Amino acid sequence: MWKNRWRCSVALWLLSPAVLAIEFISVAGDKAILYDAPSRQAKKLGEISGPMPGELVVGVAGWVKVRTPYGQLCWLEASSVSKKRTVMAVKPLVDVRELPQFTSRVVFRVAQEVALDWLDNTGDGWVKVRHQDGATGYVRSEDVWGE
Repeated sequence: MWKNRWRCSVALWLLSPAVLAIEFISVAGDKAILYDAPSRQAKKLGEISGPMPGELVVGVAGWVKVRTPYGQLCWLEASSVSKKRTVMAVKPLVDVRELPQFTSRVVFRVAQEVALDWLDNTGDGWVKVRHQDGATGYVRSEDVWGE
C-alpha cells in the first residue's frame, strides 16, 4: 500500500509546473550559426537571426542545444544566446492589443516570424509583449511561439 502512495507522490511531483518548466533563450546579436553537434567543426545547419527565441534543451561546456521555432534541434555557441526572453509570431498576421481582451483596441500588428520581447504572462491566455520600436501590448499565447 505504501509503495503505491509513494509512486503516486513521485508521479505528482514529476508533473508539477516547477519540474516541467521550459526555459527559453533568444539569439543575441544579429545572427547565430546552427550546428549539428557542439563543435565549430560540426556540420553547419544554417543561421538564425536575432532576437529569435529558442527552447533550451541542454547546455554543455560553452554550447547549448535548442529547439528552434521550427522544431529543429541544433547546437549554438553559448556566447551567441541571451537569457532575454522573446516570442515569435506564428500566424500570418498577429494583432497586438492594448489590453488582454479580444474587444480591446489593436495597438499594432506583426507579420509571421517577427520576434517580440516577452514581458509577462497574464495567466489567462495572453502575453504582454514589446516591439523593437518600443510599442507594447498583449497577444494571445496561441499566436506566438516561445511562451
